[in-house]
Amino acid sequence: MTHPLKRRAVVAQLLADRSPDLLVIGGLGAPTYDMTAVEDHHLNFPLWGGMGGALPIGIGLAAAQPKKRVLVLTGDGEMLMGLGALGTAAAQRLENLLCVVLDNERYGETGMQVTHTASVVDLAGVAKATGWVEAHSIADQKVLDAFAPKVKAGRGPIFANIKIAADPEGFVLPPRDGGHLQVRFRQALLGPAAALT
Repeated sequence: MTHPLKRRAVVAQLLADRSPDLLVIGGLGAPTYDMTAVEDHHLNFPLWGGMGGALPIGIGLAAAQPKKRVLVLTGDGEMLMGLGALGTAAAQRLENLLCVVLDNERYGETGMQVTHTASVVDLAGVAKATGWVEAHSIADQKVLDAFAPKVKAGRGPIFANIKIAADPEGFVLPPRDGGHLQVRFRQALLGPAAALT
């Protein structure tokens, strides 16, 4: 099935007029490229590896920083690898946590093989079944427009599975140095001395 929404435009809409308190975790591959295409922001934390790690990192960050909003941008392949994190997030009742899955029904980093979301797996249904406060399935612009304000103001945990076109988009890469990314993020969040702790 062809989906009309384009992933980079979706991410740009979700990050438009970004709050200075928004922390964004970018999952492996395309979600990281898309958030970087909007802005290589100092409060972005891109994952270059660790497939399946985006939501667990977001859970820990949301728990540690309850006054900040945490947005996890990930893909369907990565979410399928880490389904157990959905239950953990729901059990923690993290009101400041949002997880958005950019679902192109493909493993984009390994050759565009079809994922289970193209057939039998309903990720929003899984999130709902595990206890998320909100779980949205989004496949058109009107529904996306209604959802987008929740990035700034929704009370979570909020989950959204957004069906997007499988069309490739150009690479926009953040820095590749993991140590630099970690220090940059910690200092932006906790202040200049944070790199020393």
